[in-house]
Amino acid sequence: MSDEIVIGEGVVLDQRPASFATRAVGAVIDLLALAAVGLVAVLIGAPLITNVDPAAAAALTIALVVTVLVILPATVETLTRGRSLGKVTMGLRVVRDDGGPVRVRHATIRSLVGVGEVILTVGSVALIASIVHPQSKRLGDMLAGTYSVRVRGGQRALPPLVMPPELAAWAAGTDIRRLPDGLALSVRQFLGRATTLHVASRIRLGHDLAGEVERYVAPGPPPGTHPERFLSAVLAERREREFAHSSRAADAAAAEAKAVRRLPHAVPDPAD
Repeated sequence: MSDEIVIGEGVVLDQRPASFATRAVGAVIDLLALAAVGLVAVLIGAPLITNVDPAAAAALTIALVVTVLVILPATVETLTRGRSLGKVTMGLRVVRDDGGPVRVRHATIRSLVGVGEVILTVGSVALIASIVHPQSKRLGDMLAGTYSVRVRGGQRALPPLVMPPELAAWAAGTDIRRLPDGLALSVRQFLGRATTLHVASRIRLGHDLAGEVERYVAPGPPPGTHPERFLSAVLAERREREFAHSSRAADAAAAEAKAVRRLPHAVPDPAD
């Protein structure tokens, strides 16, 4: 079984399955939080249970246990899209096998099975299942179709784009059509990790991407322009134009809103 997350479109997401040790620490934090909530619930509910008949007391006790051990964890995971207190602390998230966010069904199955494999067996069943499974899944994950991934520490920030000085004048007078989102993302990722690529792969990818981008640019770059310098210039100029367009749109919206609020017939606005 692969350790990668493949979404419905066939795209592999760069998310690493969480190790058992990391998940175990997160589970301990979650259990401590549940214990604290359960203690508060017992202190509040004890007077109510002692003042009713045994059958009602048993029903209230069962309702309290189910709420704390099943309903509360499932609700938290659903509302936070797979991030409980322990998972936030350890930088984890529970996702579906296709990489999507967990729903009520997934969170409920995980909570129900977790009562048996984590709480009643003191984590022994979850330990064995996580060690055996290649993605460190416990039984609840196997039944729900989920597993935990790392969401912190695996993604580094890309270096900022800089306009090459020798191409600034050319870029300012160039017609740059809208680049397809996939192509623009590929170029940005290539420029961000070009220094880590093998020399032959870097040259080949640079020429291929430059050839694709050049179809959306007129006129083309000056003869002899390095592909990476050309790509940097196109993305940097595209960024500046989009920022200028957004700024003009925001100013126009603000001016229009001010005109709408102004009183008609030259009546002066009241002082603020």
